Amino acid sequence: SITFGYNGEPTLNANLLDFLKIAKDVRNEMKWEDKPPKLTLFTNSSTLHYDEIRKIVAEFDLVLAKLDAAIEDTFLRTCRPHPKVPSIDTIIDSLVKLRKIMNKGHELAIQCLIYNSYKEDFIPNHHEENIIKLGKAIKKIKPDQVQIYSIARIPAQYFVFAIDEDKKKEITEKLNQIIDDPNVKVNYY
Repeated sequence: SITFGYNGEPTLNANLLDFLKIAKDVRNEMKWEDKPPKLTLFTNSSTLHYDEIRKIVAEFDLVLAKLDAAIEDTFLRTCRPHPKVPSIDTIIDSLVKLRKIMNKGHELAIQCLIYNSYKEDFIPNHHEENIIKLGKAIKKIKPDQVQIYSIARIPAQYFVFAIDEDKKKEITEKLNQIIDDPNVKVNYY
């Protein structure tokens, strides 16, 4: 795929639509042995409450949208967002709106980074209340897929660490029970 992201939040770039049009034009001009690559956007979901940004994001073939928490205090602790980032409820509602305006054949994947913590006063986001609320939020959003993963490199905070495979599997099973939709594929990595 041709991916926008991984080096800052791409929806903050005022020229994102122009870059998308250029990428579409180049992709359409080239000859491919198989299907042309998908135009993919990786977003932290923080700007999707803006209608104009949501409309641009919906133009991508695949949107990988972050959602690591569904409870406000867990969201604030986990993501440490800029003060102007909206509440987690607004972000979830924005993801619901995004899904509704995406064209048929365009995909939405929700990515959930789940972690553990060595510090007793830093509650990790794998706690049951957050997982249940994540499941309910994902059920509302109706994405094509959900990707559960954990820390794979040295994190910014020394006291957080990856959950193990058994915990990822347990969370995936719990989410599948809550979402209860065969059209939403939940996998762990």
